[in-house]
Amino acid sequence: MPEAKLLLLGVIVGAKGIKGEVKIKSFTEYPEDIAAYGPLRDASGKTTFELKVVGVSKGLPVVRIKGISDRNAAEALKGVELYVSRDRLPETEEAEEYYHADLIGLPVFFQDGEKFGTILRLHDFGAGDMLEIVPDGKGAKAAVLVPFTVEMVPEVDVAGGRVVVDLAEDFFEVPEEPA
Repeated sequence: MPEAKLLLLGVIVGAKGIKGEVKIKSFTEYPEDIAAYGPLRDASGKTTFELKVVGVSKGLPVVRIKGISDRNAAEALKGVELYVSRDRLPETEEAEEYYHADLIGLPVFFQDGEKFGTILRLHDFGAGDMLEIVPDGKGAKAAVLVPFTVEMVPEVDVAGGRVVVDLAEDFFEVPEEPA
């Protein structure tokens, strides 16, 4: 049976207290939902983690992990990414709603139908999501960031497997430095 697609739900950012609790940067809509999807696993899929949210600290869920009972064990988990199988997440309710992971790998087209490239990843630097797109025929080093707004990305068709961008004619021009 092929491996289910894994989605990153969070990353352990550090220990909290002396009884083995950890703080998690959660990528779920509501951070405390990190434990709502059942056991999570590391990137290798070999280690599973049963989580129980016991509080919130500075906006981050504080979690107890089954089998972790002291600060040293909790500190050793710093940086561990927590994944869930895509099939364990609920289906989205609206056509304009989708998981970021569903967009990765989709082809990107200009409005005239010309293929632009492929979505490599999505970023959130704090001012809104950005699509990282690798233009056709180029490597990842040539990737460009496009603001993920309705104006610049007017069509997202996950079921049809395509994304359409509407970029200004001067989008790729680099402004000259003033003399």
